[in-house]
Amino acid sequence: MLLKTIFDRSMALIGLLLLWPVMLGTGLLIAWRMPGAPVLFRQQRVGRHGRLFTLVKFRTMTPSHSGSSVSVAGESRITPLGATLRRLKLDELPELWNVLRGDMSFVGPRPDVPGYADRLTGSDRRILELRPGITGPATLKYRNEEQLLASVADPVAYNDTVIFPDKVRINLDYLASRSFAGDIAIILATILPGVFSAGARWEAAVVADGQISSPSSSQRTA
Repeated sequence: MLLKTIFDRSMALIGLLLLWPVMLGTGLLIAWRMPGAPVLFRQQRVGRHGRLFTLVKFRTMTPSHSGSSVSVAGESRITPLGATLRRLKLDELPELWNVLRGDMSFVGPRPDVPGYADRLTGSDRRILELRPGITGPATLKYRNEEQLLASVADPVAYNDTVIFPDKVRINLDYLASRSFAGDIAIILATILPGVFSAGARWEAAVVADGQISSPSSSQRTA
């Protein structure tokens, strides 16, 4: 959609111009708390039509860690400052650059690493018709995903067998029913959770206090 592309790039430029003091302060804080480590985290992700691009985020983990791409709340590789940045979503501000470049959109499926994207088969690969997003219906449903994964015995297995398939289903649903007005509603629901109810049908796993219900009571995916 041309309107979506114009909106994404213009809003990304405005966001970068308005938020550069916040981004500068965040970068300086990371450099102070994690001396010697790169301030920015760069990783190859799968974009639209399967093309790889370099995702840019603020660093939230120790630079020398070797672990799964599945993140769990409270794990040692996430620094105390990183945990705060992730909770406030400040680590994702540099993704505005990816949106400005056209690698990403504001709304769409979260971009996977190649290993997970390779699991898409058959009609599920239609998801790759979408530009990856900073937020989306699956992001709304799993806004507390790291806390959910911390509550299960095998986070990687739970992610692979429950969360990932559910996200595929949600993103296929979004592909079939997406609209510009719907995207605006999802953005507002992301920025002001609880005020805007957009994405409510994708958040069936969220109970009244805003927490994810127990893994046995509802289906979840990555």
